Amino acid sequence: MDLEFGNYHLKRAERLLFGPNGPMVLSARSFDILATLLERPDEVIGKTELFDSVWPGVVVEENTLQVHISALRKLLPAEMIVTVHGRGYKYAGPKPLAVTAEAVAPSRASIAVLPFDNMSGDQEQDYFSDGITEDIITQLGKFREFLVIARNSSFQFRGKANDLAEVAKKLGVQYVVEGSVRKIGNRVRVTVQLIDASSTAHIWGEHYDRELDDIFAIQDEITQMIAARLARQARTAIASRARARPTDNMSAYEFYLRALQLAAVYDAAHEAEPFLRQAVKLDPRFAAAHAMLGVVDILKFFWVYYDPDYLHPALEMAKTALQLDPDEAYGHLATGFALLYLRQYRQAEISLDRAVALNPNDPFILSIRALFLNYTDRPDEALVEITEAQRRDPYAVGWYDDFRGIILTTAGRYSEATACYAKMAAVPRWSLVRLVVCHFELGEIKQAQDTLAKVKAHYPGLPLDEIVDAEVDYYRDASVCSRYRAILQRVDNEG
Repeated sequence: MDLEFGNYHLKRAERLLFGPNGPMVLSARSFDILATLLERPDEVIGKTELFDSVWPGVVVEENTLQVHISALRKLLPAEMIVTVHGRGYKYAGPKPLAVTAEAVAPSRASIAVLPFDNMSGDQEQDYFSDGITEDIITQLGKFREFLVIARNSSFQFRGKANDLAEVAKKLGVQYVVEGSVRKIGNRVRVTVQLIDASSTAHIWGEHYDRELDDIFAIQDEITQMIAARLARQARTAIASRARARPTDNMSAYEFYLRALQLAAVYDAAHEAEPFLRQAVKLDPRFAAAHAMLGVVDILKFFWVYYDPDYLHPALEMAKTALQLDPDEAYGHLATGFALLYLRQYRQAEISLDRAVALNPNDPFILSIRALFLNYTDRPDEALVEITEAQRRDPYAVGWYDDFRGIILTTAGRYSEATACYAKMAAVPRWSLVRLVVCHFELGEIKQAQDTLAKVKAHYPGLPLDEIVDAEVDYYRDASVCSRYRAILQRVDNEG
């Protein structure tokens, strides 16, 4: 049964906490502690009982419980959870009331922007209509009031005679945006409509015939009109969200759109690099292109080899982007992403938090912050974050299974981690190391040895210590990497 207490709702089945402003980020352990306290309001629940309830059969240090209680007090009014010294904790807020699931109304409008149709008669122009769609998704994503489905999932419905109600059901959204783009010479025609999926009623529609140079104004107007129609209250912030023109060079913008099309593919994002370099060459003040170049350099750090030489150019690109536009979310993302792998954790956290604040709906930003939480001893919080990312991009494959597998391994949930890796067509080399650990911890020694052989095949002649340093040694707690290294060494010796 769901519980309502004051301005808060706890949904048991979905394991979600809703506050006055919508969903609240809460780790799995913190959720269990809160649920236990709410079940017996005004009773003191001893620490031993909380440990047995939340961490059954697991030995946990006492300060771990204190950390989760502290996290709850930051989320909720501090007086709701009282410490009874020498005895435990009790819930002391408004009386919890049992409510049906239907009593908790959706807190935010959810929306999917389907790929705009390319009406130019030339498939080579798909990148342009796709880019406009993605730009609108990005701009809408800056509104914390909405849950916006990411490009990769909404683009699953490209070119299909879609039943909008069925699309909305599959994506779990209330509203759908669809439209078309016709680009001829220096003119562009954009049509767009916003639809309530439950009734298929048209809430708003418009068409624009403009010079190509007006495309940014068109995108801003579309974004603001959608936001105005869906916002629960008239908010002056909507009118102030119009961005500065990202570039005055339309050729640079078109190179950037081609790059976005490539960057959307997780393991092929490095192919976007030449288009981004053309974009910044044509317009050295194009902040978004500099920021994306920074991200691409960091992805090369993964896909080529763990060479920190890729991280420093990424930081320089990000620095340039932020000098040009301090609110460029991917500039902060690239900064935080690079600093994480340079083990500058405090500065990485500041940058990643800023990236999320600027675009709280971007699944890639949320996913990278999930990795950061994983490497800084917070795997439970990381799982919440990766779940939030996947809600916004439910059709993505590989990426989430990989990241979730890494986090579950850190959390010691080895069976769940191996289940994630089993879904992948090919487990990347950095996760093969974790898979060795999982098999070993589950007592599956033969599988651990077979997986280790695959790891070593990626690094012929390289000692195990150096392999672990390259693939795993990014944890703030050095003992994690030491334990993984010892496990790989033991598996190797037993082979």
